Amino acid sequence: MTEQPNPTAERPDSPAATWRELRRGNERFVAGTPEHPRQDIDRRTSLARAQRPMVAVFGCSDSRLAAEIIFDVGLGDAFVVRNAGQVVSPSAIGSLEYAVGILHVPVIVVLAHDECGAVRAAIDSQAAEAPPLPSFIGGLVEKIVPAVRKVAGAVAAGDPIDPSHIDAGFVGREHLRNTVTELVESSEMISDAIAAGTLAIVGANYRLFEGRVETDIVLGRI
Repeated sequence: MTEQPNPTAERPDSPAATWRELRRGNERFVAGTPEHPRQDIDRRTSLARAQRPMVAVFGCSDSRLAAEIIFDVGLGDAFVVRNAGQVVSPSAIGSLEYAVGILHVPVIVVLAHDECGAVRAAIDSQAAEAPPLPSFIGGLVEKIVPAVRKVAGAVAAGDPIDPSHIDAGFVGREHLRNTVTELVESSEMISDAIAAGTLAIVGANYRLFEGRVETDIVLGRI
């Protein structure tokens, strides 16, 4: 992979400036005044041979979580990696390392959201006599179960949990923090970029009703 950034593309290069622009875009989206920038013919043709995104977004596959719309950015601005529940996997790490090492994005946003089906499935999977999940869905959900068990508190390992006693919002936040931690611990490239000050990771929660992105955890300088 030898793709080079487009030297004519304009973007904020520091983590702090990038996050400010993304927050401004989200504020426009929340207010109902999006600008839909960089979505014209000239932008499309300028990206035909190369890309230089400002951010990598690792988010849930939920259809309501369209990063380019939420942050009011345009074509070529966001390098997006998604799966159900934003679960860390080799393919996700490899994709994010490509964004950091080849495309030199200054920010990774790990984007969770409320009312997440994967989080709910993880909670329900810990109930007594919970039906088995299909194998691949079960593999995703299993990565969220540690957050469920932590939120449940003093429940012995392997013991069932009453899903009605578990706050899905707390589980989602705990899983988000676990995801950010796992990304950094799994990728030397990502952790080195954070240490060098060229990259920041922002773990954030998206509020479906308000449309607002709320910062939960930050690694790096923004």
